[in-house]
Amino acid sequence: MNALRNELRTLAGAVLFFTRLPLPARLGVEAADLRRAITYFPLCGALVGGFAALDWWLASLVFPAAVAAGVALVVGVVFTGAMHEDGWADVCDGFGGGHTKERILEIMKDSHVGAYGVIGLVLVLGLKWQTLAALPGALVPATLVAGQTLSRGMAATLMATLDYARPEGPSKARALVVRLGGWRLLFVLATALAPLALLPWRAWWAVAALVVVRVVLARWFRSRIGGYTGDCLGAAQQLGELTFYLVLAGVGA
Repeated sequence: MNALRNELRTLAGAVLFFTRLPLPARLGVEAADLRRAITYFPLCGALVGGFAALDWWLASLVFPAAVAAGVALVVGVVFTGAMHEDGWADVCDGFGGGHTKERILEIMKDSHVGAYGVIGLVLVLGLKWQTLAALPGALVPATLVAGQTLSRGMAATLMATLDYARPEGPSKARALVVRLGGWRLLFVLATALAPLALLPWRAWWAVAALVVVRVVLARWFRSRIGGYTGDCLGAAQQLGELTFYLVLAGVGA
């Protein structure tokens, strides 16, 4: 019974950390619960994707496909507080402007967004918007859910093979730092892949593409900063989501 209660607190911690959905304070989420929260990262993605899909459907009843796609993206940003988009922008700035590990980490810590970050955000959000608008309407809801879960699952697996790169000190992501493995890693993979059942078999080509993206990112992060940061996970999520949408549009799913 205690184990179940602990997991429910961990799930609540994941929702509180990875989304902006309000939960009652009486749930009593503790630091130990947050350290396990990455287990439910894809599940939070399914929650965000579900809301985005619902709002896409409502918007599509009134607006053209491009506008409905934009509404779905806005919902995703609002429900996560732009957490992952912010991570992507920081990685663009840090890796684009820094030449040493120390300088890259320093730039990513800066709250200001530079030219690399702005350009990266425009390109990623613009491509996601246009790709979603180009997909057949019947596939968009399932695509939104699957894209949100798979991208988070891919990002979470970086915690299974990479070390946390930041030295000791204040860091928002440090509360979640853990070497992901065992049944928790299996749960991440299972929940990330589950929404593919809603899509045609050709969607599995997108999974293969995400594996390639994951390998490239892991090598890049390790070679430049010796591991990952919270911003790296956010950047991986954004690139994974975009890759999923692009491949689905490319294979004609």
